[in-house]
Amino acid sequence: MSATTKLTATRLNRLFLAGELSAEEIVEAYLERIQAVDGQVGAYLTVTAAEARERARKLDARRKAGDTALGPLAGVPVAIKDNICTQGIRTTCASRILENFVPPYDATVVSRLQAAGAIIIGKTNLDEFAMGSSTENSAFQVTRNPWDISRVPGGSSGGSAAAVAADLCAAALGSDTGGSIRQPAALCGVVGLKPTYGAVSRYGLVAFASSLDQIGPITKDVADAALLLSVIAGYDRRDSTSHPDADRLQRIQLPTDPNLSGIRVGVPREYFAQGVEPGVRQAVEQAIAKLAELGATVDEVSLPHTEYALDAYYIVATAEASSNLARYDGVRYGLRAEADSVTEMYLRTRQQGFGLEVKRRIMLGTYALSAGYYDAYYKKAQQVRTLVIRDFEAAFRRFDVLVAPTSPTVAWGLGERLDDPLAMYMADILTIPANLAGLPAISIPCGLSQGLPVGLQIIGRHFDEPTVLRVAYAYEKVTQHHQTRPALGQ
Repeated sequence: MSATTKLTATRLNRLFLAGELSAEEIVEAYLERIQAVDGQVGAYLTVTAAEARERARKLDARRKAGDTALGPLAGVPVAIKDNICTQGIRTTCASRILENFVPPYDATVVSRLQAAGAIIIGKTNLDEFAMGSSTENSAFQVTRNPWDISRVPGGSSGGSAAAVAADLCAAALGSDTGGSIRQPAALCGVVGLKPTYGAVSRYGLVAFASSLDQIGPITKDVADAALLLSVIAGYDRRDSTSHPDADRLQRIQLPTDPNLSGIRVGVPREYFAQGVEPGVRQAVEQAIAKLAELGATVDEVSLPHTEYALDAYYIVATAEASSNLARYDGVRYGLRAEADSVTEMYLRTRQQGFGLEVKRRIMLGTYALSAGYYDAYYKKAQQVRTLVIRDFEAAFRRFDVLVAPTSPTVAWGLGERLDDPLAMYMADILTIPANLAGLPAISIPCGLSQGLPVGLQIIGRHFDEPTVLRVAYAYEKVTQHHQTRPALGQ
């Protein structure tokens, strides 16, 4: 296999701009790798080979002509989670109901990637409508973990994480509603960043839970995560939740010195409670000790309402999903089932188009919002959400970042939790609080347990991605975990 596919996005861009690699050479290396390996992994739902080759030819012509404004991602193949709209390219959300949907426009993040010179190489698999933690809920295929193809890659951005881990793209975009970037990044041994809510435009992201969803990068190292964030972040008037402060994230500079003197690191005791595997705990504790060696001040902190976060999340998220997914009725776009009446058409369309997990969440959300239950469930969940937010506010008065495991376990076996929804939901127990509070959080590789990757989660204040990335980058500079790759297809 070509060594080209092992390179980071930053390195590929430098080699392309220097004329040492052509965009066509880079694209062909990745397409060859996808052809050879993705049959085992199942990361992609759509590979945009023709579009990528055409884009590469144009970039090569511009470079040859002396164009000096090719962009910080010029020549870099990037994969897009298939719930992010791409003009003229199928966007399915891994659901039968959108199996043949082709958007007439690009999501803002896709437009920004292309303006920076990126080459879109394909659309990656996910749990249907991003509802799941294992990428087994896709209507089309199961994605497998490149470290062990008998195990899950995590979810819902499992296709994106697996594609980066297996060198099937240089970087990818995912979406994170309750951990769907960070958790699969942890299980696949790559870097996954959930930005602050409102930092990256959600225009063109197919909505799951609108007060929680956030697009972010999945990459091979922290420098690439910072690079992609600087490209996709920024205010967007087309997204009513976009925040003006997002523009300042377009100028992130990583320090060359890994010294963390003056950084205060909090370790939430509730994130190391029962359920965290011993191997995961050991790897994370060793990572925390390394942060202390780098000069950080480390101390324990309590986030007392953490135990209620999962319950609150699965009421808020399902309620918003119930509302958002009402638009799939067979009338305007997507699947339309034949029937003798409009009411019957609605019923048949949704029955045939949605999978079991999506139906489960719609019903849970509809129940929580129904007359007589709204105050008891949805209102109460929002009150708990406020308590979780206040816990973080108190913690950040003492600390600059909080660190903990990303996932309580390493990747589990395919099919192992499919019949136990609660066990599946528990996979996100350590990532959900940051979504409820809208905080930035990153997962970086910090070792192996049972031969499988473990992720270290770093959580920061609103719009303080620079500090989160500084801590992550410092750790990465003095360790080798991010360079450990799965043996698949090497």
